[in-house]
Amino acid sequence: MRAPPVIELHGIATRFGSNIVHEGLEMRVEQGEIVSLIGGSGSGKTTLLRHLIGLTRPHRGTVKLFGEPLLSGDMAEQRVRRRRFGVLFQQGALFSALNVAENIGFPLRELRVASGVEIRDLVARKLAMVELAPEHALLMPAELSGGMIKRVALARALALEPELLLLDEPTAGLDPDLSASFVDLIRGLQRRLHLTIVLVTHDIDTLMALSTRVAVLAERRIVSYASVQDTVAGAHPFVQRFFKSVLERGANVAKQGDQC
Repeated sequence: MRAPPVIELHGIATRFGSNIVHEGLEMRVEQGEIVSLIGGSGSGKTTLLRHLIGLTRPHRGTVKLFGEPLLSGDMAEQRVRRRRFGVLFQQGALFSALNVAENIGFPLRELRVASGVEIRDLVARKLAMVELAPEHALLMPAELSGGMIKRVALARALALEPELLLLDEPTAGLDPDLSASFVDLIRGLQRRLHLTIVLVTHDIDTLMALSTRVAVLAERRIVSYASVQDTVAGAHPFVQRFFKSVLERGANVAKQGDQC
């Protein structure tokens, strides 16, 4: 029997007072996909991500994870469902008063799903998973570089062995080399752990390197939901503006090839 979609959004409408952000939005994410969500400023990308993790509710419509309404059932059932996804926030959102090990182990302590010894072992494994050394465990967030903060936050997002990973601008603030390295890490973890990933990004290189599909948010809905190649070739004005540099780069490469 085929597994249900990891994410299903039906008829999502979001409004803040008289400001309508989403109207009739639909999206479906299958197991193992990496979906990039792009859109202009104010299009509701982060708001949609907040709906997916239950921080906010849409005015109308249904959010389903793993075939079940996100907020259905009692608190125990919702808690089990929430353990199936992890979140990487844009700035890392590490607790400044906790060291690296305490930040990574925080979800396990809060949910009381592991003993102290088990948490220490898991923290060590997650540090290695995101390519950080054991001695980094005792550092405080203020002592970390921007790239290390991202890796610690990613380790925390993976602490509960989630099936779904939600990333908000995962490479924001990183220089090109660190960004490429972090993208390689995410791609490797996705293959190794068989993760489904949804990421909000404005970075074209990140999108091109990771995505199996791209969801374009404009006009209060998803106006295009296709492979990277088909998205780049799309006719919607926002798509054309967003990928202009990619199209120009391809044209220049083709021109140089003709001249050789």
